[in-house]
Amino acid sequence: MGALSHRRGTPAFPPGAGCGRHSWMNVALRKPWTVTEFLAWEERQELRHEFDGIGPVAMVGETLAHNIIVGNLIGLLRERLRGKPCRVFFEGIKIQVAGSIRYPDVVVSCTPAPGRTTILPEPVAVFEILSPSTARTDRLVKNEEYRATASIRRYVMVEQTLPRATMFAREDARWVGTLLGPDAVIALPELGIDLPLADLWDGVDLTETDPEPERG
Repeated sequence: MGALSHRRGTPAFPPGAGCGRHSWMNVALRKPWTVTEFLAWEERQELRHEFDGIGPVAMVGETLAHNIIVGNLIGLLRERLRGKPCRVFFEGIKIQVAGSIRYPDVVVSCTPAPGRTTILPEPVAVFEILSPSTARTDRLVKNEEYRATASIRRYVMVEQTLPRATMFAREDARWVGTLLGPDAVIALPELGIDLPLADLWDGVDLTETDPEPERG
C-alpha cells in the first residue's frame, strides 16, 4: 500500500488549476464534475482520489495502527466468509454511493462481477477505520451516502486508538446506530457471520498517547 495512496485528504486541484488566490477562486466557482468526468480524469492519475459529488479529493497516508486493523479485519472476514457467496475487498476498489465515488477501507459484496470491474457492484457491508483527518467525513458525509445506498445493510466505523466502534444498520426504513464496546460482537446477519470486536486491535499498541485533535 503506497504511503500516499489510501486515506482521504483535501480537495485536489482540477486539471489546469494553478496556485494563488485567483486560482482558488476559480476552483470554488468551477462547475461540479460529473461521475463520468471524474472517472476519466482519475484514470490518468498516479495516486487515487475519491469524488465527493463536486470534485476530486486527494487521499493521503495512513498510520501503522490503521494498517494493522485493516489487515485483522480482512483476515477475520475472509475466514468467516469462506464457502459463502460473499467476498471481502479492500485497497483500490471503488464503490459508487449517492453520486460520490469512495474507496472504503474494507467492503463486502455478494454480487458476482467480472475481474476487470473497478467499481464494486452492490456493496453490502462497509468498514471505515477512523483517522483524525478523516473522522468527520466518515461519521457525517459518508454515513449519509451509505444510508442513501439501498444495497448497504451495515456500516461500521472503527476507532484506531481504543477498542470501540460505531455501527449503523438498516432496519426496514430506519438507519439505526449502535455504540460497540471492547467486549461486543459485530453481528452481520446479512452475511451470516459475526466478528469479535476486540480481535480487530490484535497487534495494536493501545497504550500510546491520544492522537492529534480532529481537524476540519
